[in-house]
Amino acid sequence: MKWEIDPADPAPLHTQIAGCVVHALDDGDLAVGERLPPAAELAGVLGVNPNTVLHAYRRLRDQGVLEFRRGRGVRVSAEAVGRGRVLDAATHLLALGRSYGYSAAALAELVEELA
Repeated sequence: MKWEIDPADPAPLHTQIAGCVVHALDDGDLAVGERLPPAAELAGVLGVNPNTVLHAYRRLRDQGVLEFRRGRGVRVSAEAVGRGRVLDAATHLLALGRSYGYSAAALAELVEELA
């Protein structure tokens, strides 16, 4: 698994890490039920604090992409397959919108207008 983050990118590191997971799902590098590396291990590889990785993992868990199981680690959820691309697009929309001064609420209003 080759994930890279860019400290110069305006997107928070945890968002970039979550994006790496989503891209890996889209590319077929991760499959349903597959175990992700422990937070401390991935943090060491990426050169970030383990809490940053845990933040990304928790966010993806809350979105239904990952599941935490005691003694089995962090795994890709069965719900992840369809959600990966949508989450990735939403993450990119938020980053782009923020770079132009839009709040999350303003972006939500724009999306609602399109629906």
